Amino acid sequence: MSQTFKGTINVDIRDSEPDWAPFEPPKAPAEAPNVVYIVLDDVGFSAMSCYGGPIETPNIDRLAGDGLRYTQWHTTALCSPSRSCLLTGRNHTRNSMACITEAAIGFPNASGTIPPENGMLPEILGELGWNTYMVGKWHLCPEMEMNLASTRRNWPSGRGFERWYGFLGAETSQWHPDLVYDNHLVEQPKSPEQGYHLTEDLTDKAIEFITDAKAVAPEKPFFLYYAPGACHAPHHVAREWSDRYKGKFDMGYEAIREQTLARQKDMGVVPQSTELPPVNPIGTPESRTGPDGIPFPALDETLPWDSLSDDGRRLFARMAEVYAGFLSHTDHQIGRLLDFLEETGQRENTIFVAVSDNGASGEGGPNGSVNEMKFTNGIPDDMASNLAMLDELGSPKTYNHYPNGWAMAFNTPFKMWKRYEFNGGTCDPCIVSWPAGIKAKGELRKQYHHAIDIVPTVLDLLGVDPPERIKGHVQSPFDGVSMRYSFDDPSADSARKTQFYSMLGSRGIWHEGWKAITNHPTISGWSHFNDDEWELYHTDVDRSELHNLADQHPDKLRELVNLWFAEAGSNGAFPLDDRSALEIIVTPRPMLSQPRDRYVYYPDAAAVPESQAVNVRNRSYTIGVQVDIPAPGAEGVLFAHGSRFGGHALYIKDNRLHYVYNFVGMTKQRIVATEDVPTGENLLLSASFDKDGEDPPQVSTGILSLHYGKKKVAGGRIKTQPGKFMLAGEGMCVGRDSGEAITDDYPGDSPWAFTGGTIKRAAVDVSGQPYIDLEREAQAMMMRE
Repeated sequence: MSQTFKGTINVDIRDSEPDWAPFEPPKAPAEAPNVVYIVLDDVGFSAMSCYGGPIETPNIDRLAGDGLRYTQWHTTALCSPSRSCLLTGRNHTRNSMACITEAAIGFPNASGTIPPENGMLPEILGELGWNTYMVGKWHLCPEMEMNLASTRRNWPSGRGFERWYGFLGAETSQWHPDLVYDNHLVEQPKSPEQGYHLTEDLTDKAIEFITDAKAVAPEKPFFLYYAPGACHAPHHVAREWSDRYKGKFDMGYEAIREQTLARQKDMGVVPQSTELPPVNPIGTPESRTGPDGIPFPALDETLPWDSLSDDGRRLFARMAEVYAGFLSHTDHQIGRLLDFLEETGQRENTIFVAVSDNGASGEGGPNGSVNEMKFTNGIPDDMASNLAMLDELGSPKTYNHYPNGWAMAFNTPFKMWKRYEFNGGTCDPCIVSWPAGIKAKGELRKQYHHAIDIVPTVLDLLGVDPPERIKGHVQSPFDGVSMRYSFDDPSADSARKTQFYSMLGSRGIWHEGWKAITNHPTISGWSHFNDDEWELYHTDVDRSELHNLADQHPDKLRELVNLWFAEAGSNGAFPLDDRSALEIIVTPRPMLSQPRDRYVYYPDAAAVPESQAVNVRNRSYTIGVQVDIPAPGAEGVLFAHGSRFGGHALYIKDNRLHYVYNFVGMTKQRIVATEDVPTGENLLLSASFDKDGEDPPQVSTGILSLHYGKKKVAGGRIKTQPGKFMLAGEGMCVGRDSGEAITDDYPGDSPWAFTGGTIKRAAVDVSGQPYIDLEREAQAMMMRE
């Protein structure tokens, strides 16, 4: 009990006096406002129209029109770290989020687990009488906890959210998402062919959550964390939205940057003196190498528009059209939420905070991508392959991302993009709107602030003091400061005086209008951090960080570099990690269950996430399925793992066993049995891959054989992927293929479930034993049972 019982207790209830106060749920103050976070993903400073951008966002503009736009508001340059700041008010390395949770390295600054002493806003408000809801992207628990066998301590439900619906990882398909509802995986309610899109689904759920509670307690306020997957890759949207922008980007990204900057100056978003940096501001593979001759990352080059062929320009322009349509579609869904709150009389007394978690993304590289799984498998995108999918961009058939030039354009007037501590990675849109509580409407604010300042601001507006303890844990102090002082005084000095930055080898420090930053390429593997060149910018007047003043002000630079080390030390920012994406992804991390030689899976179970499923990469393996087939005619999926962008599956079609290995969405390698599947009980149908080489390294080559029991019924040479099938979602299934199909060759309709028989179990063996030995063991096991 939080309060002392003040009633009277005697032997007889007739002589006793009750006191309900200690047992009643908390109640928020009368007329307390609602709070809504809108957290967009990879939306740069200048993508949206209210920041001078070329993309129409009329509903976000509505928020800006009755609120404030901040022009010097900052993030960490990456999603998990920024989201941890937005919800805790502490710096990302204090949150153990030096990078995304999938890149955890097992140190206090980067475990992927936010410590309980850094309590979250929903944990605070839920205990004070607010309902707490979350829809969309979480990305704040370690990969080993993104499964149904794990603790839920770091899921939204474990960090203060009463209800949630969305996905746990970095990204997901907008057409076939990896969905969790409260504490369990669920299938999407309808297919893309039936009109499904994730952002619409999330908005439906947000409105549903609010409506459910308001029907019971209409006076009770709520906190909603609305975090759509948009506009992170894959850039998925219906053609009707992308076609709205046909021809709008044909002039190229350099021209769009110039037009955007002109609008920003007219709007007062940036100083009149602001200039544009070059499209390759820190180097190219041809112009720069690192220590020991390590190359400049090819991923971080931008191809000048005039260097492209006509086909290249057509492709790149369409990629921008799709992204623009994706953002406009997201804005439309935000409009649905706004309309609902207005129609139900809740909009006036709702505090809206709309932000992006980092700058526009450079993950598409110089050529853009139609399948980002190529990047995670170390396979470069090429223009010809991308052009072949031009008409499919944005559809379920692509996992697409625009090229770097558009990241520069949507970050105008800044240099670089997500991952970098230049303003292109860290200076992002921030809109605060509260019609009932903020007098200023449609105005700009130029004070310097950061994501860590949002929680203190919200608590200040609500009149809430942060608790000393949450769930028994003594709470650490906030790093953030309230932004409330700036609401009514546009000329007030910034309450924030210093902010340190560190991300993937890029480092920076801002202090009272000056910024020191390294030009160290991220995920480059260069290391040698003590040899980094530090640049110096007076960002009060040089917002685009174009004029390096290091030579003119060496004392100022030295002061800021020393300050960075002091701040990094006090925030536990070490060790620094600039390894390549592939090195980071394959770093050994704890597993919920230790790796073993044989894995057994069952039908009618939830999909198993790839991070916790059997790993068949760069090794021999055997997939065996024990099944009863009483008569000919059985068909459908026996085993499936992955999607059309990479994966493998075992299935029956036309009475024959089929196996397909879809190599990074590029090549569907299919092996088909030469004989019909037998009938009977306890049949063993299997596919066995015997590795005999690598070409290139870690791309295993070998023979894939199909067997009915002991009898070999097919064989052929295949190659297997070096990396994951998917970054997130599309887990391993038995008896069906959930989500996006690995192959178009399946019989039947989604989810292509096995019919005409009964699957008892599937086993995957990675011991390397000869298939015939495994088959004998399986038969012996069946006899024992």
